[in-house]
Amino acid sequence: MGEWGIEAATLDYAPVGFGDYHWVAGGRWFLTVADVRRRSFDGLRLAMDTAAVLREEAGLGFVVAPLRTPGGATLVRLDGHRYALSVFPLVDGQAGDFGQEIEPGERGLLIDLLAELHRTPAPFSTPDRPLELVGRAGLEQSLLDTHRPWLGGPFSERARELVAGHAEVLRRRLREFDRRAERPGEPVVTHGEPHPGNLLRAGARRLLVDWDTVGLAAPERDLWLVAKEPADLARYAEATGRTPDQAVMELYRLRWALDDVAEFVQWFRSPHGRTPDAEESWDALTATLEGLAAE
Repeated sequence: MGEWGIEAATLDYAPVGFGDYHWVAGGRWFLTVADVRRRSFDGLRLAMDTAAVLREEAGLGFVVAPLRTPGGATLVRLDGHRYALSVFPLVDGQAGDFGQEIEPGERGLLIDLLAELHRTPAPFSTPDRPLELVGRAGLEQSLLDTHRPWLGGPFSERARELVAGHAEVLRRRLREFDRRAERPGEPVVTHGEPHPGNLLRAGARRLLVDWDTVGLAAPERDLWLVAKEPADLARYAEATGRTPDQAVMELYRLRWALDDVAEFVQWFRSPHGRTPDAEESWDALTATLEGLAAE
């Protein structure tokens, strides 16, 4: 951690989150190492820069932002350039879990944070988050390749059989996505994944972590994950003067599911092992396809 001028007597692995790798250094810093083969270094750097500006200049105290090096960097390449490191202050708080139900009072607090974020002018570094499906080309190719073996690891053939069994469902939901994709309106700064797993309860404060998905998009990109009742949407509308569009929320829900399928399929067609992340991805792929088929 020389780039940050940090010297720590201890370095403990933190088995939290999904996809990235984390350590706690010296009981004061939280280190995140990301594999930048899965996402571009420049894109991740822009997201980290945006989170830092939201906290430093826009004054959003609920943003858990990366610390800057003396040279101003929020993300540093590690040896070999496959991985990149960001350093955060260690926050004493309790996170929830993805998919966990949030009680109404807690939802209200999270909606207040999102309303404040959405009212904030976008930093220059804020990435665009277009509505189109990031992994669509790979998913469509995979649908064409279900008649030949998939290589890569222990889940490859199981994934091929699963996708083949849901091929018509996926094609139907892709057509549905295309029919509905014209609706989003004026973009705002969105977090991208404000689910309970990224919400920290730190005493009376509520903080948002994992800003690697921050970007310009319709506010419904965030709201579909949070708002469960008409009162939630009314609270947001009162705070922002903007009435959420339920149809756009449903569109983002569909986009999330299709993007997840595309990412998991790409993973299982690539070299992989029988790791905890792979097991979790298999369960998520199965559940997501079942959900798409049921709707």
